[in-house]
Amino acid sequence: MSRTRTHRPRRRSPLRILALAALLGIALAGCGEGASTDTDPDPVAEDVGAEDAAADAPETESQEAATTDDGPHIVVTTSILGDVVRTLVGEDGRVDVVMPPGTDPHGFQPSAADAAMFREADLVVANGLDLEEPLLGALQAAEEDGVPVFTLADKLDPIEYEDGDEHGHEDEDDQAHEDEDDQAHEDEDDQAHEDDDRGHEDEDDQAHEDEDDHDADDHGPEDPHVWFDPIRMAEGVQLLAAEIATVDTQLDAAEWETRGEASAAELRQLDEDLQRIFADIPADDRLLVTNHDALGYLAARYDFELVGTVIPGSSTQAEADAQGFAELIETVEDAGVSAVFAENTDSTALADQLASEVIGRGDLDVEVVRIYTDALGEDGTGAETYPGMMRTTATLIADALR
Repeated sequence: MSRTRTHRPRRRSPLRILALAALLGIALAGCGEGASTDTDPDPVAEDVGAEDAAADAPETESQEAATTDDGPHIVVTTSILGDVVRTLVGEDGRVDVVMPPGTDPHGFQPSAADAAMFREADLVVANGLDLEEPLLGALQAAEEDGVPVFTLADKLDPIEYEDGDEHGHEDEDDQAHEDEDDQAHEDEDDQAHEDDDRGHEDEDDQAHEDEDDHDADDHGPEDPHVWFDPIRMAEGVQLLAAEIATVDTQLDAAEWETRGEASAAELRQLDEDLQRIFADIPADDRLLVTNHDALGYLAARYDFELVGTVIPGSSTQAEADAQGFAELIETVEDAGVSAVFAENTDSTALADQLASEVIGRGDLDVEVVRIYTDALGEDGTGAETYPGMMRTTATLIADALR
């Protein structure tokens, strides 16, 4: 299980923070949605023009690529899930993907044509857990029109955002039971002294009430980036296959079950491949600083430590602040982090600013490495498919940390 390092902040002068605020303001000014300020060639190329063209086109790329009118018509929100569904369906249905490769799902705004396509589908597949927050209205409208909308992430035992520390439901359940037992005994003892007539039924009710209060206070929002754990996705692809079977009139449920099992086996192999890619990274170097909090499942699955994020919170649409940015600079220095990982879906300006600040303050050399997080890559990048994206990102991380 990954842990978050806590560092005691060093005292900073107000002038230093004001200076950082000014620098951060300049960096933010260059960080428009989908914009990139990079001038040097980058291993993860961002094609903004392609995204704009896709928004204006009367048909999506996936519509043009549809192979048959037979079978179910499935509309998928993200490029990552789109590849997973296409692999399952093959030529036995039509799969349209709303978001092109390289598109940030946190900030994607659907067009009227996208909303209409949702309502015309036999099935809509979404990630869920607010990853595609701007699409929630369109998805709800489709449901109200009778279209089944299947969200995947909430069904895969999601972990929670807790200041970068990820805990699965097993840990949450253990903690809940431990808290319940402790609170129950405490309440029983207190109540015994106050009122000897109270029965065990009241004690049990109080214990459950205290457990619920504890859960509401301590549990954070759930992380939607489930695809960074291929084992979870192996379960997910079987759930998807079963869901597609409910809307397909051409193939029987047994065929979809077989396809789901075959895809799950491939994803379990993907997990083994990633373990081999990460195997020779020294334990002390398994430190991740990211542009936004997208790698929680990867950290938990492959034993990395999440040190910090440039953009606070779970979404790329949040805004960095000067105080937090200054603290992150010191965290990176104290931990001896060698790389900051930015996304293919957003500008690297803030990550570049962070690395520049760290390099300017001492001898630590920090590299900004662009990886694939929330979307597939363009053709020729090696990240055009979900397995390809995962292997390419893993290799970029391993090369940067070794």
